[in-house]
Amino acid sequence: MDIGFVVLESILAMAIITINLLVCVTIYLHKELRCITNYLIVSLAVADLGVGALAIPFSMVLSMEYTLYFYTCLFLTCFPLVTTQFSILLLLVIAIHTHLKIKLSNRQPLRYCYPLHVKKWVIFIVAFCWLLSLLIGLSPMMGWNRFQQYGETRNKTSAINLLSQAHRDPETPSYKFLVYFIFLICTLLPLAAMLGIYGNIFRVVRDHFRSQLFWPAKRKEMQMACTLLLLVGVFFICWMPLHMIYCIQLLCPSCEQYEFLERLAVLLSHLNSLANPLVYALRKKNLGMALRSVFLHRTPASYQKLQQPMLAHGAGMLNCHRTQSKILEK
Repeated sequence: MDIGFVVLESILAMAIITINLLVCVTIYLHKELRCITNYLIVSLAVADLGVGALAIPFSMVLSMEYTLYFYTCLFLTCFPLVTTQFSILLLLVIAIHTHLKIKLSNRQPLRYCYPLHVKKWVIFIVAFCWLLSLLIGLSPMMGWNRFQQYGETRNKTSAINLLSQAHRDPETPSYKFLVYFIFLICTLLPLAAMLGIYGNIFRVVRDHFRSQLFWPAKRKEMQMACTLLLLVGVFFICWMPLHMIYCIQLLCPSCEQYEFLERLAVLLSHLNSLANPLVYALRKKNLGMALRSVFLHRTPASYQKLQQPMLAHGAGMLNCHRTQSKILEK
């Protein structure tokens, strides 16, 4: 058992639970923050809570070399894939929502944007993402494994033995599942789609700048798009090392492997659940102020007093923009 790994994971789990719980409580207490994008951000925070409360403890159990039933070990290994896949799908949904708000809201808002502005549709989309994530992440529990290879008499095995067996056998489906299905299909394809969507968003914004149609409402959505693109970048940085290790273990089983590098990659992947709330708290000023007020045990009323100077500044900027528009029209 790696004591240092367990200690670091424990500290990280407590930090993830605290910060993501703070995000959920803040948006629940502050009604002015209840918009569609923030509802999706809360759903992302719930997934990160699952990482801190369940996925990290499962990872620590696997590192302790306990003797476990085959399917128990398999479930502990697969559960983090569920929360990870949900985060990917939700980031894709947020990207599509932001794209619709920026590009199509001024054309046919009722036809294109109405479904994304109804709470029941948000609930349906989030529930569908969870269902799809469960089906993808728990596929090995449904038969995509080599249980028959071990036989009924070897139903009990240690997590470390399963891992070493996978290292010795390049045909182990677990690594084919992680590399070909989880990484190439369920991770890279959605990330490529998100990059394409954000590329189109920035192209639309560039066209609005050239035609002088980039009004303050669009500017706000553009800032949100940059924040969400940053979230995608953080996700890529945190998870890519672990996926690269899986690729090496599958394609080059005879290559020398360093356990501490794999542990470091696991820690980095879990760090993503801590980075998510920090990114949108720092990038979204109103959410950051609300988080700070809840953390300091302030009431929403006192938060409104803190926000008044910002609102006054925003109103001044809007009036200035309207004045410039009238001058241009003349």
